[in-house]
Amino acid sequence: MSTFNWESFLRQWSHELIESLQEERYRLPQEVIESNWLGYPGATEEQINHAETRLKVKLPPSYREFLKVSNGWRQTTPFIERLWSTEELEWFPLRHQAWIDNFISGYLTTNYRNITANGSEDRRIIPFVSDAEYFTYGETQDCSKLRLEYLQTVLEISQEGDSAIYLLNPQVINTEGEWEAWFFANWLPGADRYPSFYEMMQAEYINFLELREN
Repeated sequence: MSTFNWESFLRQWSHELIESLQEERYRLPQEVIESNWLGYPGATEEQINHAETRLKVKLPPSYREFLKVSNGWRQTTPFIERLWSTEELEWFPLRHQAWIDNFISGYLTTNYRNITANGSEDRRIIPFVSDAEYFTYGETQDCSKLRLEYLQTVLEISQEGDSAIYLLNPQVINTEGEWEAWFFANWLPGADRYPSFYEMMQAEYINFLELREN
Protein backbone atom coordinates (compact mmCIF):
# COMPACT_ATOMS: atom_id res chain seq x y z
CA MET A 1 0.00 0.00 0.00
CA SER A 2 2.63 2.55 -1.06
CA THR A 3 -0.12 5.11 -1.84
CA PHE A 4 -1.70 4.88 1.61
CA ASN A 5 -1.21 7.94 3.83
CA TRP A 6 0.17 6.29 6.95
CA GLU A 7 0.98 9.57 8.68
CA SER A 8 -2.57 10.90 8.42
CA PHE A 9 -4.04 7.57 9.53
CA LEU A 10 -1.68 7.18 12.48
CA ARG A 11 -2.10 10.78 13.63
CA GLN A 12 -5.87 10.37 13.68
CA TRP A 13 -5.63 7.08 15.60
CA SER A 14 -3.06 8.56 17.98
CA HIS A 15 -5.21 11.62 18.72
CA GLU A 16 -8.33 9.53 19.33
CA LEU A 17 -6.53 6.97 21.48
CA ILE A 18 -4.83 9.56 23.72
CA GLU A 19 -8.13 11.41 24.05
CA SER A 20 -9.84 8.17 25.15
CA LEU A 21 -7.33 7.43 27.91
CA GLN A 22 -8.14 8.24 31.50
CA GLU A 23 -5.66 7.47 34.29
CA GLU A 24 -3.52 5.55 31.73
CA ARG A 25 -2.76 8.91 30.08
CA TYR A 26 -0.39 9.80 32.91
CA ARG A 27 1.86 6.83 32.15
CA LEU A 28 2.73 8.41 28.80
CA PRO A 29 5.67 10.81 28.42
CA GLN A 30 4.58 14.43 28.63
CA GLU A 31 5.84 15.18 25.13
CA VAL A 32 3.61 12.40 23.77
CA ILE A 33 0.52 13.91 25.40
CA GLU A 34 1.40 17.41 24.23
CA SER A 35 2.10 16.32 20.65
CA ASN A 36 -0.81 13.84 20.44
CA TRP A 37 1.63 11.44 18.78
CA LEU A 38 2.10 7.85 19.98
CA GLY A 39 4.74 7.19 17.37
CA TYR A 40 8.48 7.68 17.06
CA PRO A 41 10.67 9.27 14.41
CA GLY A 42 10.41 7.33 11.18
CA ALA A 43 12.99 4.71 10.29
CA THR A 44 15.56 5.56 7.66
CA GLU A 45 16.05 3.35 4.61
CA GLU A 46 19.38 2.37 6.14
CA GLN A 47 17.69 1.18 9.36
CA ILE A 48 15.13 -0.85 7.42
CA ASN A 49 17.81 -2.35 5.19
CA HIS A 50 19.87 -3.26 8.24
CA ALA A 51 16.88 -5.08 9.78
CA GLU A 52 16.27 -6.93 6.51
CA THR A 53 19.90 -7.97 6.33
CA ARG A 54 19.82 -9.18 9.92
CA LEU A 55 16.58 -11.12 9.39
CA LYS A 56 17.55 -12.22 5.83
CA VAL A 57 14.22 -11.15 4.33
CA LYS A 58 12.63 -8.30 2.40
CA LEU A 59 9.94 -6.80 4.63
CA PRO A 60 6.47 -6.34 3.09
CA PRO A 61 5.73 -2.98 1.41
CA SER A 62 2.94 -1.73 3.70
CA TYR A 63 4.98 -2.52 6.80
CA ARG A 64 8.04 -0.79 5.34
CA GLU A 65 5.94 2.31 4.65
CA PHE A 66 4.61 2.24 8.22
CA LEU A 67 8.15 2.07 9.62
CA LYS A 68 9.20 5.08 7.53
CA VAL A 69 6.51 7.11 9.28
CA SER A 70 7.08 5.69 12.77
CA ASN A 71 9.85 3.30 13.77
CA GLY A 72 7.70 1.48 16.33
CA TRP A 73 4.47 2.53 18.02
CA ARG A 74 3.27 2.89 21.60
CA GLN A 75 -0.27 1.46 21.59
CA THR A 76 -3.02 0.37 19.21
CA THR A 77 -5.67 -1.29 21.41
CA PRO A 78 -5.79 -2.40 25.07
CA PHE A 79 -4.31 -5.72 23.93
CA ILE A 80 -1.16 -4.41 22.21
CA GLU A 81 0.87 -1.75 23.99
CA ARG A 82 3.89 -1.50 21.71
CA LEU A 83 5.01 -2.29 18.18
CA TRP A 84 8.71 -3.01 17.79
CA SER A 85 11.24 -0.78 16.09
CA THR A 86 13.45 -2.14 13.32
CA GLU A 87 16.12 -2.92 15.91
CA GLU A 88 13.73 -5.03 18.00
CA LEU A 89 12.14 -7.20 15.31
CA GLU A 90 12.76 -10.90 15.79
CA TRP A 91 11.54 -14.31 14.67
CA PHE A 92 8.75 -15.46 16.97
CA PRO A 93 10.24 -18.84 18.06
CA LEU A 94 13.53 -17.26 19.13
CA ARG A 95 11.74 -15.45 21.97
CA HIS A 96 8.59 -17.49 22.42
CA GLN A 97 9.20 -21.17 21.66
CA ALA A 98 7.53 -22.14 24.95
CA TRP A 99 4.43 -20.15 23.94
CA ILE A 100 4.35 -21.98 20.58
CA ASP A 101 4.74 -25.39 22.22
CA ASN A 102 2.05 -24.73 24.81
CA PHE A 103 -0.35 -23.33 22.22
CA ILE A 104 0.09 -26.29 19.87
CA SER A 105 -0.34 -28.77 22.72
CA GLY A 106 -3.54 -27.10 23.87
CA TYR A 107 -4.81 -26.66 20.32
CA LEU A 108 -4.38 -30.32 19.44
CA THR A 109 -5.83 -31.50 22.73
CA THR A 110 -8.92 -29.33 22.24
CA ASN A 111 -9.52 -29.84 18.52
CA TYR A 112 -7.96 -33.08 17.33
CA ARG A 113 -7.65 -36.65 18.51
CA ASN A 114 -5.77 -39.27 16.55
CA ILE A 115 -6.39 -42.85 17.68
CA THR A 116 -3.41 -45.15 17.13
CA ALA A 117 -3.60 -48.84 16.25
CA ASN A 118 -3.38 -49.92 19.88
CA GLY A 119 -6.22 -47.64 20.90
CA SER A 120 -4.13 -44.93 22.55
CA GLU A 121 -4.36 -41.28 21.54
CA ASP A 122 -1.53 -39.53 19.69
CA ARG A 123 -1.91 -35.75 19.59
CA ARG A 124 1.45 -34.98 18.01
CA ILE A 125 0.15 -35.03 14.43
CA ILE A 126 -0.28 -31.54 12.94
CA PRO A 127 -3.70 -31.38 11.26
CA PHE A 128 -4.11 -30.55 7.57
CA VAL A 129 -5.84 -27.24 6.81
CA SER A 130 -7.02 -26.86 3.21
CA ASP A 131 -6.59 -23.70 1.14
CA ALA A 132 -10.37 -23.21 1.17
CA GLU A 133 -10.34 -23.23 4.98
CA TYR A 134 -7.17 -21.22 5.40
CA PHE A 135 -7.46 -18.49 2.78
CA THR A 136 -10.72 -17.06 4.06
CA TYR A 137 -10.44 -13.56 5.45
CA GLY A 138 -12.93 -11.19 7.03
CA GLU A 139 -16.08 -11.96 8.95
CA THR A 140 -16.45 -15.50 7.57
CA GLN A 141 -12.96 -16.55 8.68
CA ASP A 142 -12.65 -19.39 11.18
CA CYS A 143 -9.57 -18.33 13.14
CA SER A 144 -9.11 -21.88 14.45
CA LYS A 145 -8.17 -23.03 10.92
CA LEU A 146 -4.55 -22.18 11.56
CA ARG A 147 -1.58 -23.84 9.92
CA LEU A 148 0.36 -24.57 13.07
CA GLU A 149 3.62 -25.21 11.21
CA TYR A 150 3.74 -21.50 10.30
CA LEU A 151 4.28 -20.60 13.96
CA GLN A 152 7.93 -21.61 13.57
CA THR A 153 8.56 -19.06 10.83
CA VAL A 154 6.47 -15.97 11.67
CA LEU A 155 8.07 -12.61 12.47
CA GLU A 156 7.26 -10.91 15.77
CA ILE A 157 6.56 -7.21 15.20
CA SER A 158 5.13 -6.25 18.59
CA GLN A 159 5.66 -6.76 22.27
CA GLU A 160 3.44 -9.37 23.89
CA GLY A 161 0.46 -7.49 25.28
CA ASP A 162 -2.54 -9.10 26.97
CA SER A 163 -1.31 -12.58 25.97
CA ALA A 164 -1.52 -11.27 22.41
CA ILE A 165 0.97 -10.28 19.72
CA TYR A 166 1.22 -9.08 16.10
CA LEU A 167 2.98 -11.42 13.69
CA LEU A 168 3.87 -11.37 9.99
CA ASN A 169 3.88 -14.63 8.02
CA PRO A 170 6.49 -14.95 5.23
CA GLN A 171 5.00 -18.29 4.15
CA VAL A 172 2.05 -16.45 2.59
CA ILE A 173 3.05 -13.59 0.26
CA ASN A 174 0.74 -12.09 -2.35
CA THR A 175 1.62 -10.70 -5.78
CA GLU A 176 2.29 -7.24 -4.29
CA GLY A 177 4.87 -8.66 -1.89
CA GLU A 178 2.59 -8.33 1.15
CA TRP A 179 2.96 -10.93 3.89
CA GLU A 180 -0.04 -12.35 5.68
CA ALA A 181 -0.50 -10.63 9.08
CA TRP A 182 -1.76 -12.24 12.31
CA PHE A 183 -3.30 -11.07 15.54
CA PHE A 184 -2.32 -14.08 17.66
CA ALA A 185 -3.54 -14.50 21.24
CA ASN A 186 -3.73 -17.22 23.87
CA TRP A 187 -7.43 -16.52 24.33
CA LEU A 188 -8.24 -17.13 20.65
CA PRO A 189 -8.63 -20.66 19.22
CA GLY A 190 -6.10 -19.66 16.55
CA ALA A 191 -5.21 -16.31 14.96
CA ASP A 192 -7.14 -13.53 13.27
CA ARG A 193 -5.43 -13.44 9.86
CA TYR A 194 -5.27 -10.66 7.26
CA PRO A 195 -3.82 -10.48 3.74
CA SER A 196 -1.40 -7.70 4.78
CA PHE A 197 -0.11 -5.57 7.62
CA TYR A 198 -2.10 -2.65 6.19
CA GLU A 199 -5.37 -4.61 6.39
CA MET A 200 -4.61 -5.78 9.92
CA MET A 201 -4.03 -2.20 11.06
CA GLN A 202 -7.27 -1.08 9.43
CA ALA A 203 -9.12 -3.82 11.32
CA GLU A 204 -7.35 -2.99 14.57
CA TYR A 205 -8.35 0.64 14.23
CA ILE A 206 -11.99 -0.43 13.86
CA ASN A 207 -11.57 -2.69 16.90
CA PHE A 208 -10.21 0.28 18.86
CA LEU A 209 -13.23 2.41 17.88
CA GLU A 210 -15.65 -0.32 18.92
CA LEU A 211 -13.89 -0.85 22.26
CA ARG A 212 -13.91 2.89 22.89
CA GLU A 213 -17.66 3.05 22.30
CA ASN A 214 -18.26 0.16 24.68
